[in-house]
This record gives sequence, C-alpha cells and structure tokens, in this order.
Amino acid sequence: MFTTVRYFVKTSIIFLITGISTGLFMSFSKYFMKQGYGYELVSAHTHLILIGSVMMMIMGVAIWFFPRAAKDDKKYNPDLILVTYIIMTAATALRFTAQVILSFTIIEWLEILVFMASMLQTLAIILFFYTIWGRIRAVGSQIREARGEKF
Repeated sequence: MFTTVRYFVKTSIIFLITGISTGLFMSFSKYFMKQGYGYELVSAHTHLILIGSVMMMIMGVAIWFFPRAAKDDKKYNPDLILVTYIIMTAATALRFTAQVILSFTIIEWLEILVFMASMLQTLAIILFFYTIWGRIRAVGSQIREARGEKF
C-alpha cells in the first residue's frame, strides 16, 4: 500500500471515529441530558461518516486496487490524486467544524463556509474520478470472459 492510499484510509478512519463520537454525544445529549440537538449536528455527523469516512475509504481503496494507469493515459496524475486528498480532507474537516459550531449558534459567514466546503468536496470527488477513469478497465478478465468463465 503506497503513501497516498494510506493517507486516504487513515483519514477515513479518523473521520469515522470522530463521526461516531459525535453520534455518541448526540445520544448522550438526548437520552441522559434530556436535551435535543439541531439539524446542523445531525448533518455534520452524517456527512462526516458518509463523505469523510465512506467516500474517502472508497477513494483510497480504488487507487490501491484498480489496475495501473496505461502508459498512454493522459488523465491519470498521482499529484492530482494527492491534491484531491488535500481538498477532501480540508473541506470535510471545515464543513464538520462549521456545522458543529452552527448547531449551537447562528453565524452567517459559517453558513457560507459550509456551502463552500461542500463545493470543494464535490470538486475533489469529480477530479478524483476524472483522474482514475482510465484505470477502470478490464485487465485479463476479458480473456477469461471470452472463454466463458463466470465470476
């Protein structure tokens, strides 16, 4: 497993633990403190687990498992993959932090930050899959399929 893959996977685990901890706080707040929590906290919790953890794990595993880029693949760029990691990590952390703060108070510029972080996450995901698109191809399986092998 190479460095960029480890970045994606380890960050995914950190986001998962943070997201689960947020859910634990929400459960404690509701059932022991008898207080509610706002939709911003629900969104922060859910988003951190689904995008920060699940999506980043998918991205990391994809660059690890997919076949190497073909020699003539002009789209694949390991440096761009690293840039997408940095954008995803920063945007996800910013969005989570802003939404946690917004769950306790209203600060208009944080609402704008949440939207901008969402846009950056979207950009990072699109860039990532644009870059690895050429790696999503058959490597040997088309030969086995032609022989009638089912899998």
